[in-house]
Amino acid sequence: MSVDGKIAIVTGGTTGLGLAISRGLARNGATVIITSRKKSKLKKACHLIDKNCYGFQLDLSKKNSISKFIENISKDVRHVDILINNAGFPFKREIWFKNIHDISEVELMNILQVDLIGSFQLTRETLKIMMKKRTGVIINIASTPAISGHICGSPYSIAKAGLISLTKHIALEYGRYNIRSYSVALGDIYTDSMRRSLSRSELVKAKNENTMKRLGQPEEVAKSIVSIAGENFSFSTGNTIIIDGGKVII
Repeated sequence: MSVDGKIAIVTGGTTGLGLAISRGLARNGATVIITSRKKSKLKKACHLIDKNCYGFQLDLSKKNSISKFIENISKDVRHVDILINNAGFPFKREIWFKNIHDISEVELMNILQVDLIGSFQLTRETLKIMMKKRTGVIINIASTPAISGHICGSPYSIAKAGLISLTKHIALEYGRYNIRSYSVALGDIYTDSMRRSLSRSELVKAKNENTMKRLGQPEEVAKSIVSIAGENFSFSTGNTIIIDGGKVII
């Protein structure tokens, strides 16, 4: 899938979707740099990925952590070919089911800081590296509510909508450097986090909301992302690619 020999960063790459993406990239020949706030998770994930994997601590809610991360990887790699902005604020039912008028500024800002602001700051620093080589791919993990809206989870949707806008700006501002960008808007993907967060009836409801009448698998998303990150999409940029089983069609 044309990622052989590439160097890829996957934020939040130690569990769930991030781990599936990291494994997919590594299996197709990329060297993968995964990030997590916890060292223990990094060691375990690198063992699972088995090869071509390096783990670095990174907390997207802290600007100095981002600076330290960039400084550390710059010592070990000359360039970055792929950046996957996957890390996000944990799903919390007590926030998700609140209406807008009940959401506190602290709750909103906690989510924006990780999902949007932290991803923006990391993207900004990674672009500086990619511009030197005049090539790169940046993929932002978004969600379908960022496109269609939803009756729950407005802070999460707002953050993901911001990532979609970031994708478009990267495409327009950095195309001349042969830097491509994409958003991947996900529907209901059956990760361990989703299984823990939703009741059985909620999972059944989610499964029946799309035209395929099933939940997506992390590996399915990973295959799409590996393809997008390679040269199969070499004349495509700025797009939002929906992976949701046909629930949102535009």
